[in-house]
Amino acid sequence: MKIKGLRWWIIGLIGLATIINYIDRSALSIMWPAMGKELGMDDSDYALVLNLFMIAYAVGQSVSGKMFDKIGTRMGYVIVIAVWSLSSLFHFAVRGLYSLGLVRVLLGISEAGNWPGAVKSNAEWFPVKERAVAQGIFNAGASLGSVIAPPLIALLYVGFGWKVTFVLIGLMGLLWIVPWLIIYKKLPGAHPWITEEERAHIREGIIETPGDASANEEVLSLRQLLSHRASWSVIVSRFFLEPIWWLFVGWMPIYLQNTYGFDVKQIGLFAWVPYVGAALGSIAGGWYAGRLITRKNSVDIGRKRTINIAGIIMFSGLLATIFLADTPVKFVGIVALVLFGFQFGISNIQTLPSDLFGGKSVGTLAGFGGMSGVLSVIIMNFLIPVITRESYIPAFIIIAVFVPLGILAVHVFCKKIKPVTIRK
Repeated sequence: MKIKGLRWWIIGLIGLATIINYIDRSALSIMWPAMGKELGMDDSDYALVLNLFMIAYAVGQSVSGKMFDKIGTRMGYVIVIAVWSLSSLFHFAVRGLYSLGLVRVLLGISEAGNWPGAVKSNAEWFPVKERAVAQGIFNAGASLGSVIAPPLIALLYVGFGWKVTFVLIGLMGLLWIVPWLIIYKKLPGAHPWITEEERAHIREGIIETPGDASANEEVLSLRQLLSHRASWSVIVSRFFLEPIWWLFVGWMPIYLQNTYGFDVKQIGLFAWVPYVGAALGSIAGGWYAGRLITRKNSVDIGRKRTINIAGIIMFSGLLATIFLADTPVKFVGIVALVLFGFQFGISNIQTLPSDLFGGKSVGTLAGFGGMSGVLSVIIMNFLIPVITRESYIPAFIIIAVFVPLGILAVHVFCKKIKPVTIRK
């Protein structure tokens, strides 16, 4: 049996996994107004639990990146999704801060693997000019998950309560493993279902970097990767840009509750809107970069021009949250613009590891870059309860300043996006 466009089936499954990933992680923030009250916890407890998740997520980015490089994408995904689904399911048993912290740590470590796993899979299955599109489809899964999560979680909560809701969403990931194992049998070179035309198409567009092309090469150590200036473009840009996404993912339901007095059902009605913009940005950013790369015959021009446009959109939107967002409708509309800009650019930044390095080092750099971004988010999560006692404007100002710093990092550390010559 041969399947045309097998690579799109693969990224489609990864996109579906990402939707489930975001439903699982969003459930706590959406149900927190009721769940926290029942468990006798307040917003400071929420901030602590959120940071436990993020610390575990940071560790998971680095550890899972290395794991994917060593054992491969197929089994790497089975492991991380099985663990995060069980972690989500076991939220039904929490009784207080300690037990909630434990399941959030397990969830964070395992959910983090979705990102380096996707970057590595895209490097294996897609030629360079299609990778931003593939990454955009993957990131659209995060956005769609955030669109689906508020109304779905609110509906399940109203019908079954928070405990059964966690069980049901945990089961979704376990069911996902079945089609993954069936479809993702082997890499493109040996997959029995891939057509010869698609195999040739993938091979023609894969970067083989000097000293890094052999299928038998050793994984580059983190020290070796960090010795290359271009690697820091990934690490520093993600440090400054990741808090923009996570501020709204982690705190927007709480913002709507504190600022407008929303309950779980009202949060479910409003909180999904910004992620429609994010989903559109994911696809648009990948398409635009791919079009530029083909037209200009330059990965550097395609990536950087797309990232620059994203920076302008994000910065403008964040200024608007400060000066114009005086109603919940205006707020979610403006945040939709901010997240459109974020996803328009982040797909191309997340693709940089596969542009710079080939083979078995992509997951390691992607994971470390993700860990850098998460560390910045952790710092912001500690600051949010302190700086937002009167207003959320200080938080919006900080992440607005982060935007040009993140964009500049790509230009300063990576003068030209091209395959790195590996140092022996």
